[in-house]
Amino acid sequence: MTLRPATPARQRLLAAADELFYARGINATGIDAIVARAGVALATCYKHFGSKDDLVAAYLAERDEQWRAEWETAIAAAEEPLLALFDALERWWNGSGRRRGCAHVAASVELADRDHPALAVVAEHKRHLLRRLTDLAAETGHPEPAEVASDLLVIYEGTLSALLLDVTPDPFAQARRLTRARLQR
Repeated sequence: MTLRPATPARQRLLAAADELFYARGINATGIDAIVARAGVALATCYKHFGSKDDLVAAYLAERDEQWRAEWETAIAAAEEPLLALFDALERWWNGSGRRRGCAHVAASVELADRDHPALAVVAEHKRHLLRRLTDLAAETGHPEPAEVASDLLVIYEGTLSALLLDVTPDPFAQARRLTRARLQR
C-alpha cells in the first residue's frame, strides 16, 4: 500500500490542478479528476476553492509564485541581470519537464469568459514581468528602461513560442543574442 504524503489538502489540490490543467488543459479537466488525483473529497475542494474558476486562478497564481522565485534566483546569480530572464526560463524548461509552453498564455486562450477570475492572474503575471524588466533596465542604467523592458518581453514571449513549436535550434541562445543586441542600442 502506497501512503499519500502528509501535505495539506489545499496543497494537494493545487499540485493536482497544476499537473492536470497543464497537461490536459483547463476545459478538458474536470474537478472530479483533480479531487481524485489529490485524494480529497469534493467538499474539501469547494471548501478551499469556491469553484473551479477559483481553483484555476489559484493554480495560476501558484505557478506565478514559483516562476518569480526561479527568476529572482537567476537574477541574484547573474552577471547580466536582464539576461537572467532567459537563464531562469532555460532552467524552468529543462528542469521541470513542463514543455507545453506558458500556462498563463494557454489559460488565456482557453478561457472564453473574459470575466474569468484567472484572467486577472494571467494579466498580473505578464505585468509583473514587464515591471521587473523595467526595474532591471533602470538599475543597469539603460536610458530607456520601459522601452527596453517591452522589447525584452516580446523576445521572451517569442522564445516561449519557439520552444513550444521547436522551430529554431537554440531559442535560448537566440534570445540572449537578441537581448544583447537590443541593449547595445
